[in-house]
Amino acid sequence: MRQPEFPKTVAIACQGGGSHTAFTAGVLQTLLREIDTARYQIRELSGTSGGALCAAIAWYGLLLDDREKGAQLLESFWHDMASSQLSDALSNQMLIWLQRNRAYVGLPEISPYLLPNTGQDFLAATIARHIDFERLPKLLHAHSPALMVGAVEVLSGDFTLFNSRHRSPEQGISLEALLASAAIPELFRAIHIGQGVYWDGLFSQNPPIRDFLSGKDCKEAKPDEIWIIQINPEKRSSEPKSANDIDDRRNELAGNLSLNQEVFFVRQTNDWLARKYLTAAHLKHVDIRFIPLDLELDYPSKLDRSPAFLDLLLAEGRRQGGVFLEQLSRSAS
Repeated sequence: MRQPEFPKTVAIACQGGGSHTAFTAGVLQTLLREIDTARYQIRELSGTSGGALCAAIAWYGLLLDDREKGAQLLESFWHDMASSQLSDALSNQMLIWLQRNRAYVGLPEISPYLLPNTGQDFLAATIARHIDFERLPKLLHAHSPALMVGAVEVLSGDFTLFNSRHRSPEQGISLEALLASAAIPELFRAIHIGQGVYWDGLFSQNPPIRDFLSGKDCKEAKPDEIWIIQINPEKRSSEPKSANDIDDRRNELAGNLSLNQEVFFVRQTNDWLARKYLTAAHLKHVDIRFIPLDLELDYPSKLDRSPAFLDLLLAEGRRQGGVFLEQLSRSAS
């Protein structure tokens, strides 16, 4: 049996999903701390919405060449995001209660432009405490790990990819780019960057994956493996019948739609290479592996910022990350 060649290059893609992406942070903590760097090298990360925020913090730790620092920043980011103050906790629980009882409670739909922008300002301040954006230009060099963040341009409907390797500052990684990827239109105002007006990347690529392969001239520049941290479950154990269960499942399926399209691109390329339909020297087979959130959670819990819930997700992410690395080690031996 032929032994696998190491080190393998890895790209990590982080699906969006609100508070559920605290799970993503837990997975990334384990990967940063425990990955065998002689076997696997993280070359790129991508993310959308909450997944983009987690990917960006992990990427920042890699740029600092301090994986433990990156893991600690992921922990402190979610602790800072938690609704710890009494007033915040009460309002957060009220929001979740209203969401879970929306079939029975008629509520007016209010534009975020008619409300104070405190939520988005709070998110911006929290991100800025964990990533020193002014320091980024000095940390980036030709061989630095890359970060891609997905968003959608509202007026044109074009998918937008903010990329740390892009030469234009407007298309690079910035605080505004991360806010754009997380600009859920029901909750936050659109983010203006240059001439563009941006909403949450859940409407485009969730998360960006095909861009790990496209636009690269040689196969050595492409990753050997893509690891996907998946928030929305592919399957459910029972048929949704209540109004809330139907809404929950619709949200999951919508969240996975673009993910499955991105994955199809890679799998189709792999299949055509195996069948000799494609022989281009700049293409190669790329393995895809998933690290899924297996807990059955409802849509309103994506808004839940209670400390206990976020700690549960962080712990589950760390556990699943450990299971993934153990399985990876067994498959490689």
